[in-house]
Amino acid sequence: MPRRESSRGEPYAEAVKADCLRRFGQTPNLTAVAAETGVSARTLSDWVRAAGMYHLVRVSRAHPGRDEYHRLRLEGFSRAEAAQRVGASARSARKWDRQSAPNGYNKKMHSTFSDPAAPATHRRYLNAGDRLVISDLLRRGCSYAQIAAELGRSRSTISREVARNSHRGIYHPYTAHQQTVDRRARPKPRKLVPGSRIFAYVWEKLQLEWSPEQISGKLVEQFPEDQEMRVCHETIYQALYLQARGGLKREVQAALRTGRAMRKPAGDQRKPRILGEEMVMISERPAEVEDRAVPGHWEGDLIIGAGSQSAIATLVERHTRFVMLCHLPGDHTAETVATALTERMKTLPGHLRGSLTWDQGAEMAKHHKISMAADLPIYFCDPASPWQRGSNENTNGLLRQYFPKGTDLSAHGPEDLELVANKLNGRPRKTLGWDSPADRMKELLTTS
Repeated sequence: MPRRESSRGEPYAEAVKADCLRRFGQTPNLTAVAAETGVSARTLSDWVRAAGMYHLVRVSRAHPGRDEYHRLRLEGFSRAEAAQRVGASARSARKWDRQSAPNGYNKKMHSTFSDPAAPATHRRYLNAGDRLVISDLLRRGCSYAQIAAELGRSRSTISREVARNSHRGIYHPYTAHQQTVDRRARPKPRKLVPGSRIFAYVWEKLQLEWSPEQISGKLVEQFPEDQEMRVCHETIYQALYLQARGGLKREVQAALRTGRAMRKPAGDQRKPRILGEEMVMISERPAEVEDRAVPGHWEGDLIIGAGSQSAIATLVERHTRFVMLCHLPGDHTAETVATALTERMKTLPGHLRGSLTWDQGAEMAKHHKISMAADLPIYFCDPASPWQRGSNENTNGLLRQYFPKGTDLSAHGPEDLELVANKLNGRPRKTLGWDSPADRMKELLTTS
Protein backbone atom coordinates (compact mmCIF):
# COMPACT_ATOMS: atom_id res chain seq x y z
CA MET A 1 0.00 0.00 0.00
CA PRO A 2 1.45 3.40 -0.93
CA ARG A 3 2.20 5.81 1.89
CA ARG A 4 -0.66 8.22 2.54
CA GLU A 5 0.08 11.93 2.37
CA SER A 6 -1.13 14.84 4.44
CA SER A 7 -3.07 17.78 2.98
CA ARG A 8 0.30 19.43 2.33
CA GLY A 9 1.39 16.51 0.12
CA GLU A 10 3.94 15.15 2.64
CA PRO A 11 3.87 11.49 3.80
CA TYR A 12 2.56 10.86 7.29
CA ALA A 13 5.19 9.87 9.81
CA GLU A 14 5.04 6.33 11.22
CA ALA A 15 4.50 7.87 14.67
CA VAL A 16 1.27 9.47 13.44
CA LYS A 17 0.05 6.16 12.07
CA ALA A 18 0.90 4.36 15.32
CA ASP A 19 -0.85 7.03 17.38
CA CYS A 20 -3.98 6.77 15.20
CA LEU A 21 -4.14 3.00 15.56
CA ARG A 22 -3.62 3.26 19.32
CA ARG A 23 -6.47 5.75 19.64
CA PHE A 24 -8.68 3.61 17.39
CA GLY A 25 -8.03 0.56 19.58
CA GLN A 26 -9.28 2.51 22.59
CA THR A 27 -12.21 4.18 20.77
CA PRO A 28 -13.10 2.29 17.57
CA ASN A 29 -14.73 5.27 15.87
CA LEU A 30 -13.16 6.34 12.56
CA THR A 31 -14.77 9.77 12.47
CA ALA A 32 -13.82 10.67 16.03
CA VAL A 33 -10.21 9.49 15.77
CA ALA A 34 -9.78 11.23 12.40
CA ALA A 35 -11.03 14.51 13.88
CA GLU A 36 -8.71 14.21 16.89
CA THR A 37 -5.56 13.47 14.88
CA GLY A 38 -6.19 15.52 11.77
CA VAL A 39 -5.89 12.46 9.51
CA SER A 40 -8.55 11.94 6.85
CA ALA A 41 -11.12 9.26 7.56
CA ARG A 42 -10.22 7.53 4.27
CA THR A 43 -6.54 7.24 5.21
CA LEU A 44 -7.38 6.09 8.72
CA SER A 45 -9.76 3.46 7.32
CA ASP A 46 -6.97 2.07 5.10
CA TRP A 47 -4.59 1.87 8.05
CA VAL A 48 -7.20 0.11 10.18
CA ARG A 49 -7.94 -2.47 7.47
CA ALA A 50 -4.22 -3.16 6.91
CA ALA A 51 -3.76 -3.67 10.66
CA GLY A 52 -6.64 -6.18 10.78
CA MET A 53 -8.67 -4.02 13.19
CA TYR A 54 -11.60 -3.11 10.99
CA HIS A 55 -13.92 -5.59 12.73
CA LEU A 56 -13.83 -3.27 15.76
CA VAL A 57 -15.85 -0.72 13.78
CA ARG A 58 -18.80 -3.05 13.56
CA VAL A 59 -18.33 -4.20 17.14
CA SER A 60 -18.51 -0.65 18.42
CA ARG A 61 -21.83 -0.16 16.67
CA ALA A 62 -23.30 -3.51 17.73
CA HIS A 63 -26.39 -3.63 19.87
CA PRO A 64 -25.47 -4.70 23.45
CA GLY A 65 -28.18 -7.36 23.42
CA ARG A 66 -27.29 -8.98 20.11
CA ASP A 67 -25.47 -11.99 21.56
CA GLU A 68 -28.32 -12.58 24.01
CA TYR A 69 -30.78 -12.34 21.13
CA HIS A 70 -28.99 -15.12 19.22
CA ARG A 71 -28.86 -17.34 22.29
CA LEU A 72 -32.60 -16.89 22.81
CA ARG A 73 -33.27 -17.74 19.17
CA LEU A 74 -31.22 -20.92 19.47
CA GLU A 75 -33.19 -21.88 22.58
CA GLY A 76 -36.36 -21.79 20.50
CA PHE A 77 -37.74 -18.30 21.12
CA SER A 78 -39.50 -16.60 18.24
CA ARG A 79 -38.01 -13.52 16.61
CA ALA A 80 -40.52 -11.20 18.25
CA GLU A 81 -40.08 -12.72 21.71
CA ALA A 82 -36.29 -12.62 21.57
CA ALA A 83 -36.26 -9.03 20.28
CA GLN A 84 -38.62 -7.90 23.04
CA ARG A 85 -36.49 -9.50 25.77
CA VAL A 86 -33.30 -7.69 24.66
CA GLY A 87 -34.98 -4.42 23.75
CA ALA A 88 -34.30 -4.55 20.01
CA SER A 89 -36.56 -3.42 17.20
CA ALA A 90 -38.22 -5.83 14.78
CA ARG A 91 -36.10 -4.40 11.96
CA SER A 92 -32.86 -5.09 13.86
CA ALA A 93 -34.07 -8.60 14.67
CA ARG A 94 -34.74 -9.36 11.00
CA LYS A 95 -31.29 -8.04 10.05
CA TRP A 96 -29.57 -10.13 12.74
CA ASP A 97 -31.37 -13.26 11.59
CA ARG A 98 -30.47 -12.60 7.97
CA GLN A 99 -26.79 -11.99 8.76
CA SER A 100 -26.17 -14.77 11.28
CA ALA A 101 -28.57 -17.46 10.03
CA PRO A 102 -29.36 -16.90 6.35
CA ASN A 103 -31.25 -20.19 6.11
CA GLY A 104 -33.10 -19.77 9.37
CA TYR A 105 -32.52 -21.21 12.83
CA ASN A 106 -32.97 -24.90 12.09
CA LYS A 107 -32.87 -27.97 14.31
CA LYS A 108 -29.34 -28.76 13.19
CA MET A 109 -28.03 -25.49 14.58
CA HIS A 110 -30.16 -25.77 17.69
CA SER A 111 -28.79 -29.22 18.54
CA THR A 112 -25.15 -28.16 18.20
CA PHE A 113 -25.54 -24.87 20.07
CA SER A 114 -27.76 -26.21 22.85
CA ASP A 115 -24.52 -27.32 24.53
CA PRO A 116 -21.77 -24.92 23.36
CA ALA A 117 -19.09 -27.18 24.80
CA ALA A 118 -20.25 -30.22 22.85
CA PRO A 119 -17.81 -31.24 20.12
CA ALA A 120 -18.97 -31.07 16.51
CA THR A 121 -17.63 -34.45 15.41
CA HIS A 122 -14.20 -34.96 16.95
CA ARG A 123 -12.22 -33.13 19.58
CA ARG A 124 -9.68 -31.98 17.03
CA TYR A 125 -12.38 -29.88 15.31
CA LEU A 126 -13.62 -26.54 16.59
CA ASN A 127 -17.03 -26.74 18.23
CA ALA A 128 -19.77 -24.19 18.84
CA GLY A 129 -18.31 -23.07 22.17
CA ASP A 130 -14.89 -22.53 20.61
CA ARG A 131 -16.40 -20.25 17.99
CA LEU A 132 -18.09 -18.13 20.64
CA VAL A 133 -14.75 -17.72 22.40
CA ILE A 134 -13.05 -16.77 19.12
CA SER A 135 -15.69 -14.12 18.46
CA ASP A 136 -15.42 -12.65 21.96
CA LEU A 137 -11.61 -12.49 21.86
CA LEU A 138 -11.59 -10.93 18.40
CA ARG A 139 -13.83 -8.17 19.73
CA ARG A 140 -11.32 -7.50 22.47
CA GLY A 141 -8.59 -7.12 19.85
CA CYS A 142 -6.72 -10.32 20.72
CA SER A 143 -4.34 -11.74 18.15
CA TYR A 144 -4.69 -15.17 16.58
CA ALA A 145 -1.79 -16.41 18.71
CA GLN A 146 -3.51 -15.27 21.92
CA ILE A 147 -6.79 -16.91 20.87
CA ALA A 148 -4.97 -20.11 20.00
CA ALA A 149 -3.29 -20.17 23.41
CA GLU A 150 -6.64 -19.63 25.13
CA LEU A 151 -8.25 -22.56 23.28
CA GLY A 152 -5.21 -24.82 23.26
CA ARG A 153 -5.09 -24.85 19.45
CA SER A 154 -2.54 -23.91 16.83
CA ARG A 155 -2.47 -20.39 15.43
CA SER A 156 -3.10 -21.71 11.91
CA THR A 157 -6.34 -23.35 13.08
CA ILE A 158 -7.67 -20.01 14.29
CA SER A 159 -6.51 -18.07 11.22
CA ARG A 160 -8.10 -20.61 8.86
CA GLU A 161 -11.35 -20.58 10.82
CA VAL A 162 -11.64 -16.79 10.68
CA ALA A 163 -10.61 -16.57 7.02
CA ARG A 164 -12.97 -19.34 5.95
CA ASN A 165 -16.05 -18.28 7.87
CA SER A 166 -15.90 -14.48 7.99
CA HIS A 167 -18.36 -12.36 6.01
CA ARG A 168 -17.11 -9.01 4.74
CA GLY A 169 -14.33 -9.05 7.26
CA ILE A 170 -16.62 -9.79 10.22
CA TYR A 171 -16.59 -13.11 12.10
CA HIS A 172 -20.01 -14.21 13.37
CA PRO A 173 -19.81 -17.39 15.48
CA TYR A 174 -23.35 -18.52 14.65
CA THR A 175 -22.93 -18.04 10.91
CA ALA A 176 -19.51 -19.72 11.08
CA HIS A 177 -20.91 -22.72 12.87
CA GLN A 178 -23.84 -23.12 10.50
CA GLN A 179 -21.55 -22.88 7.49
CA THR A 180 -19.34 -25.57 8.97
CA VAL A 181 -22.28 -27.84 9.72
CA ASP A 182 -23.65 -27.35 6.21
CA ARG A 183 -20.29 -28.13 4.61
CA ARG A 184 -19.93 -31.26 6.67
CA ALA A 185 -22.96 -32.91 5.08
CA ARG A 186 -21.56 -33.59 1.63
CA PRO A 187 -22.10 -37.27 0.77
CA LYS A 188 -19.94 -38.41 -2.10
CA PRO A 189 -20.81 -41.21 -4.54
CA ARG A 190 -19.01 -44.47 -3.88
CA LYS A 191 -16.13 -45.21 -6.20
CA LEU A 192 -16.47 -49.00 -6.23
CA VAL A 193 -20.08 -49.57 -7.29
CA PRO A 194 -21.07 -53.11 -8.38
CA GLY A 195 -21.59 -53.18 -12.14
CA SER A 196 -19.03 -50.45 -12.93
CA ARG A 197 -15.89 -51.03 -15.01
CA ILE A 198 -13.55 -50.23 -12.17
CA PHE A 199 -15.39 -52.55 -9.78
CA ALA A 200 -15.09 -55.42 -12.27
CA TYR A 201 -11.38 -54.74 -12.74
CA VAL A 202 -10.66 -54.59 -9.00
CA TRP A 203 -12.63 -57.76 -8.28
CA GLU A 204 -10.89 -59.64 -11.11
CA LYS A 205 -7.44 -58.76 -9.78
CA LEU A 206 -8.41 -59.64 -6.22
CA GLN A 207 -9.30 -63.10 -7.51
CA LEU A 208 -5.77 -63.29 -8.91
CA GLU A 209 -4.54 -62.57 -5.35
CA TRP A 210 -3.17 -59.11 -6.16
CA SER A 211 -2.95 -56.67 -3.28
CA PRO A 212 -5.04 -53.45 -3.33
CA GLU A 213 -1.88 -51.37 -3.79
CA GLN A 214 -0.81 -53.47 -6.78
CA ILE A 215 -4.26 -53.03 -8.32
CA SER A 216 -4.20 -49.27 -7.77
CA GLY A 217 -0.76 -48.91 -9.34
CA LYS A 218 -1.58 -51.08 -12.35
CA LEU A 219 -4.74 -49.05 -13.08
CA VAL A 220 -2.62 -45.97 -13.71
CA GLU A 221 -0.35 -47.89 -16.06
CA GLN A 222 -3.10 -49.62 -18.05
CA PHE A 223 -5.51 -46.65 -18.23
CA PRO A 224 -3.25 -43.57 -18.31
CA GLU A 225 -5.87 -41.30 -19.92
CA ASP A 226 -9.01 -42.62 -18.22
CA GLN A 227 -9.53 -40.72 -14.97
CA GLU A 228 -12.58 -42.83 -14.10
CA MET A 229 -10.32 -45.87 -13.80
CA ARG A 230 -8.57 -44.53 -10.71
CA VAL A 231 -8.88 -45.77 -7.16
CA CYS A 232 -6.37 -45.65 -4.31
CA HIS A 233 -5.56 -48.79 -2.37
CA GLU A 234 -7.09 -47.35 0.80
CA THR A 235 -10.47 -47.08 -0.94
CA ILE A 236 -10.27 -50.76 -1.88
CA TYR A 237 -9.39 -51.74 1.69
CA GLN A 238 -12.22 -49.67 3.13
CA ALA A 239 -14.72 -51.16 0.68
CA LEU A 240 -13.64 -54.67 1.65
CA TYR A 241 -13.68 -54.06 5.39
CA LEU A 242 -17.07 -52.35 5.09
CA GLN A 243 -18.41 -55.47 3.40
CA ALA A 244 -16.96 -57.56 6.23
CA ARG A 245 -18.90 -55.52 8.78
CA GLY A 246 -22.01 -56.04 6.68
CA GLY A 247 -21.84 -59.82 6.93
CA LEU A 248 -19.58 -60.78 4.01
CA LYS A 249 -16.69 -61.82 6.22
CA ARG A 250 -15.86 -65.01 4.33
CA GLU A 251 -15.85 -63.26 0.96
CA VAL A 252 -13.48 -60.59 2.27
CA GLN A 253 -11.18 -63.19 3.80
CA ALA A 254 -11.00 -64.90 0.43
CA ALA A 255 -10.29 -61.62 -1.39
CA LEU A 256 -7.44 -60.47 0.86
CA ARG A 257 -4.19 -62.40 0.85
CA THR A 258 -3.83 -62.00 4.62
CA GLY A 259 -7.15 -63.78 5.18
CA ARG A 260 -8.18 -61.14 7.72
CA ALA A 261 -11.54 -59.37 7.67
CA MET A 262 -10.26 -56.59 9.93
CA ARG A 263 -7.02 -54.70 10.34
CA LYS A 264 -4.50 -55.97 12.80
CA PRO A 265 -1.10 -54.62 13.96
CA ALA A 266 2.01 -56.62 13.28
CA GLY A 267 2.95 -59.25 15.85
CA ASP A 268 6.14 -59.73 17.81
CA GLN A 269 9.28 -60.57 15.93
CA ARG A 270 10.92 -63.94 16.36
CA LYS A 271 14.09 -64.06 18.45
CA PRO A 272 17.06 -65.27 16.41
CA ARG A 273 19.50 -67.88 17.63
CA ILE A 274 23.25 -67.46 17.62
CA LEU A 275 25.55 -69.78 15.61
CA GLY A 276 28.58 -71.15 17.33
CA GLU A 277 30.72 -71.28 14.18
CA GLU A 278 32.61 -68.28 12.85
CA MET A 279 30.45 -66.01 10.68
CA VAL A 280 31.02 -63.10 8.30
CA MET A 281 28.72 -60.31 9.52
CA ILE A 282 26.59 -58.05 7.38
CA SER A 283 28.79 -55.09 8.29
CA GLU A 284 31.49 -56.64 6.05
CA ARG A 285 29.13 -57.04 3.10
CA PRO A 286 30.18 -54.93 0.06
CA ALA A 287 28.47 -51.57 -0.34
CA GLU A 288 27.17 -52.52 -3.79
CA VAL A 289 24.81 -55.01 -2.14
CA GLU A 290 23.19 -52.39 0.05
CA ASP A 291 21.92 -50.11 -2.73
CA ARG A 292 20.46 -53.04 -4.76
CA ALA A 293 22.04 -51.63 -7.93
CA VAL A 294 23.87 -54.89 -8.76
CA PRO A 295 21.75 -58.06 -9.26
CA GLY A 296 22.65 -61.47 -7.91
CA HIS A 297 22.53 -60.81 -4.16
CA TRP A 298 20.01 -62.88 -2.19
CA GLU A 299 18.30 -62.91 1.20
CA GLY A 300 17.13 -66.14 2.80
CA ASP A 301 15.24 -67.61 5.75
CA LEU A 302 12.97 -70.47 6.80
CA ILE A 303 9.23 -70.43 7.33
CA ILE A 304 8.36 -72.97 10.00
CA GLY A 305 5.34 -75.27 10.15
CA ALA A 306 3.31 -76.66 13.03
CA GLY A 307 5.35 -77.66 16.06
CA SER A 308 8.59 -76.73 14.26
CA GLN A 309 8.41 -80.14 12.56
CA SER A 310 8.46 -78.89 8.95
CA ALA A 311 9.86 -75.92 7.05
CA ILE A 312 10.40 -74.30 3.66
CA ALA A 313 13.52 -72.35 2.71
CA THR A 314 12.83 -69.03 1.00
CA LEU A 315 15.25 -67.04 -1.18
CA VAL A 316 14.64 -63.50 -2.52
CA GLU A 317 16.88 -61.67 -4.98
CA ARG A 318 17.36 -58.10 -3.72
CA HIS A 319 17.47 -56.35 -7.11
CA THR A 320 14.44 -57.99 -8.79
CA ARG A 321 12.56 -59.36 -5.70
CA PHE A 322 12.51 -62.73 -7.51
CA VAL A 323 11.49 -65.58 -5.19
CA MET A 324 12.76 -69.16 -5.06
CA LEU A 325 11.45 -71.81 -2.65
CA CYS A 326 13.43 -74.86 -1.51
CA HIS A 327 11.71 -78.11 -0.58
CA LEU A 328 13.00 -79.57 2.70
CA PRO A 329 11.79 -83.17 2.92
CA GLY A 330 11.62 -84.73 6.35
CA ASP A 331 13.44 -82.11 8.45
CA HIS A 332 15.21 -78.77 8.40
CA THR A 333 18.51 -79.65 10.01
CA ALA A 334 21.71 -77.86 8.99
CA GLU A 335 22.68 -80.73 6.67
CA THR A 336 19.29 -80.79 4.89
CA VAL A 337 19.21 -77.01 4.49
CA ALA A 338 22.78 -76.93 3.17
CA THR A 339 22.00 -79.58 0.55
CA ALA A 340 18.77 -77.87 -0.59
CA LEU A 341 20.33 -74.39 -0.82
CA THR A 342 23.39 -75.65 -2.66
CA GLU A 343 21.33 -77.47 -5.28
CA ARG A 344 19.03 -74.49 -5.74
CA MET A 345 21.76 -71.85 -6.05
CA LYS A 346 23.81 -73.96 -8.50
CA THR A 347 20.92 -73.74 -10.97
CA LEU A 348 21.70 -70.03 -11.37
CA PRO A 349 24.41 -68.58 -13.63
CA GLY A 350 27.55 -67.37 -11.91
CA HIS A 351 26.75 -63.64 -12.21
CA LEU A 352 23.54 -64.18 -10.23
CA ARG A 353 25.34 -65.81 -7.28
CA GLY A 354 26.80 -62.66 -5.75
CA SER A 355 26.02 -63.29 -2.06
CA LEU A 356 23.46 -64.66 0.40
CA THR A 357 22.34 -62.88 3.59
CA TRP A 358 20.75 -64.97 6.36
CA ASP A 359 19.88 -64.59 10.03
CA GLN A 360 21.76 -66.40 12.80
CA GLY A 361 19.58 -69.51 12.79
CA ALA A 362 20.96 -72.92 13.70
CA GLU A 363 19.93 -74.25 10.26
CA MET A 364 22.96 -72.41 8.82
CA ALA A 365 25.52 -74.26 10.88
CA LYS A 366 26.91 -75.73 7.61
CA HIS A 367 27.19 -72.36 5.87
CA HIS A 368 30.82 -72.95 4.95
CA LYS A 369 29.74 -76.04 3.02
CA ILE A 370 27.17 -74.01 1.07
CA SER A 371 29.62 -71.22 0.37
CA MET A 372 32.27 -73.56 -1.02
CA ALA A 373 30.00 -75.82 -3.05
CA ALA A 374 27.97 -73.03 -4.67
CA ASP A 375 30.78 -70.44 -4.79
CA LEU A 376 28.54 -68.12 -2.80
CA PRO A 377 29.66 -65.68 -0.07
CA ILE A 378 27.31 -65.77 2.95
CA TYR A 379 26.75 -62.88 5.38
CA PHE A 380 24.84 -62.95 8.66
CA CYS A 381 22.54 -60.32 10.13
CA ASP A 382 22.98 -58.82 13.56
CA PRO A 383 20.89 -60.36 16.37
CA ALA A 384 17.25 -59.20 16.49
CA SER A 385 17.62 -57.19 13.27
CA PRO A 386 15.11 -58.63 10.75
CA TRP A 387 15.03 -55.33 8.82
CA GLN A 388 18.49 -56.20 7.51
CA ARG A 389 16.68 -58.79 5.36
CA GLY A 390 13.66 -56.63 4.58
CA SER A 391 12.81 -58.13 1.20
CA ASN A 392 12.87 -61.66 2.60
CA GLU A 393 10.76 -60.75 5.64
CA ASN A 394 8.17 -59.15 3.37
CA THR A 395 8.11 -62.21 1.12
CA ASN A 396 7.67 -64.57 4.05
CA GLY A 397 4.62 -62.59 5.06
CA LEU A 398 3.18 -62.99 1.56
CA LEU A 399 3.89 -66.71 1.60
CA ARG A 400 1.79 -67.18 4.73
CA GLN A 401 -1.28 -66.78 2.52
CA TYR A 402 -0.39 -70.13 0.96
CA PHE A 403 1.39 -71.71 3.92
CA PRO A 404 -0.54 -70.59 7.04
CA LYS A 405 1.08 -70.70 10.43
CA GLY A 406 0.33 -73.82 12.45
CA THR A 407 0.02 -76.11 9.41
CA ASP A 408 2.14 -79.03 8.24
CA LEU A 409 4.40 -77.65 5.51
CA SER A 410 5.69 -81.12 4.53
CA ALA A 411 2.36 -81.69 2.76
CA HIS A 412 3.52 -79.34 -0.01
CA GLY A 413 5.73 -80.94 -2.62
CA PRO A 414 8.23 -79.30 -5.01
CA GLU A 415 5.49 -78.75 -7.63
CA ASP A 416 3.36 -76.88 -5.08
CA LEU A 417 6.27 -74.66 -4.10
CA GLU A 418 7.02 -73.88 -7.74
CA LEU A 419 3.39 -72.90 -8.36
CA VAL A 420 3.37 -70.51 -5.40
CA ALA A 421 6.72 -68.98 -6.43
CA ASN A 422 5.38 -68.38 -9.94
CA LYS A 423 2.35 -66.59 -8.51
CA LEU A 424 4.50 -64.26 -6.43
CA ASN A 425 6.93 -63.62 -9.27
CA GLY A 426 4.08 -62.78 -11.65
CA ARG A 427 2.61 -60.00 -9.49
CA PRO A 428 3.39 -56.36 -10.31
CA ARG A 429 5.46 -54.62 -7.65
CA LYS A 430 5.30 -50.96 -6.72
CA THR A 431 9.03 -50.87 -5.96
CA LEU A 432 9.72 -52.15 -9.51
CA GLY A 433 7.57 -49.52 -11.20
CA TRP A 434 4.74 -52.08 -11.37
CA ASP A 435 6.88 -54.56 -13.31
CA SER A 436 6.87 -58.13 -12.06
CA PRO A 437 9.93 -59.91 -10.60
CA ALA A 438 9.63 -62.50 -13.36
CA ASP A 439 9.96 -59.79 -16.02
CA ARG A 440 13.03 -58.30 -14.35
CA MET A 441 14.68 -61.70 -13.91
CA LYS A 442 13.97 -62.59 -17.54
CA GLU A 443 15.79 -59.43 -18.63
CA LEU A 444 18.82 -60.39 -16.55
CA LEU A 445 18.92 -63.91 -17.97
CA THR A 446 18.50 -62.83 -21.59
CA THR A 447 21.09 -60.04 -21.42
CA SER A 448 23.77 -62.09 -19.69
